[in-house]
Amino acid sequence: MPVPSSPQVRLPLLALLAAACMAGLVQAPTHAADAPADGDRALRRQLQELTTAPGGPPGAIAVLKHGSRTEVYRAGVAKTGTGRPVKATDHMRIASTAKAYSGAVALHLVDCGKLRLDDTIGKVLPRLPRAWHRVTLRQLLNHTSGLPDFSADPAFGALVTENPRRHFDSRRLLDFVAEEPLVFRPGARYTYSNSDNIAVALMAEAVTDRSYEELLAEIVYRPLGLRDTGLPQSYRMPTPYMHGYDVTPPNPPVDLSEVLSASGVWASGGIISTPKDMTAFIRGYAGGKLISDRTRHQQLHWVNGASEPAGPGKNKAGLAIFRYATRCGVMYGHTGNFPGYTQLVAATADGKRSLTVSLTTQVNKTNKPALLKRLRTVEENFVCALLRKR
Repeated sequence: MPVPSSPQVRLPLLALLAAACMAGLVQAPTHAADAPADGDRALRRQLQELTTAPGGPPGAIAVLKHGSRTEVYRAGVAKTGTGRPVKATDHMRIASTAKAYSGAVALHLVDCGKLRLDDTIGKVLPRLPRAWHRVTLRQLLNHTSGLPDFSADPAFGALVTENPRRHFDSRRLLDFVAEEPLVFRPGARYTYSNSDNIAVALMAEAVTDRSYEELLAEIVYRPLGLRDTGLPQSYRMPTPYMHGYDVTPPNPPVDLSEVLSASGVWASGGIISTPKDMTAFIRGYAGGKLISDRTRHQQLHWVNGASEPAGPGKNKAGLAIFRYATRCGVMYGHTGNFPGYTQLVAATADGKRSLTVSLTTQVNKTNKPALLKRLRTVEENFVCALLRKR
């Protein structure tokens, strides 16, 4: 994750980061004859206003899909200094929405009998600290584990600051907090932690003797037809991609797209995908296509807790999925933020209506609280438009 030596790069890195059983997307017409309705114009205007707001993203895209019909709303550019628009086939870092993918893997293995939701770290990963041994898979998936967050550890942050492109051993990330006790008694409360999904991926590897990357390909990518999704180890981005930026006025935007190594976030946020693939993922995942009804019933048991950043409406946490209760109805999904990117993926319980919103700058309650409030309002307006469409 090397930070360039240029004084223009402003990276509060700790805050930025602490944030089968083994066995077409069409852009909305823009011709004059297909002029958008007044409500569609309002949505386009709101997305455009996000890109021109102080600290706003250089580019933004929202993909709404209802049945087989897809509408693409976009604003700004994929790269500053160019006129290239953001496209639904552009790659981007999906940030913590990647936690839903590790949830999909783990819940599939529960269906297969390889794992149980009440399996503990002590049973599956006995090499991890004894103080953590009572933590269950269920608690990892709904962030009630109490595991200390490796990405907030000062030693980890110092290494990232020293060399942001540093290659970490992703399977040893929890070593940074191995000497720390649990933050609270497992199950006592909700606290979002990047350590949780590292442990989930390690559990999946331990019970299958397969790499997490292989499991993602077999359990998630192939069944859902995700052809432009992967979990890299390097800082490189596949082309074409949306460039992600640090936007801190009055300074010009700083390109962070290839500043940080994905090896330092791995299963907690390292996946690269496209709006098109993310749309396919959330329709399958939120719609229950990857797991049995019995396991899905367990997944949709809610506790008080919000995704990071918070999604639209009132948030509650399930097992690697969140419930967004808006004024127009309920969606299931996940959000994420990473230096240069902010994401929302959400779909109805049947997976037939979905929304993907992607911004090319990081927005969260710590770095841009006012912009986050505005973003959540825009997201809710998109949800309402989606749920009202016939």
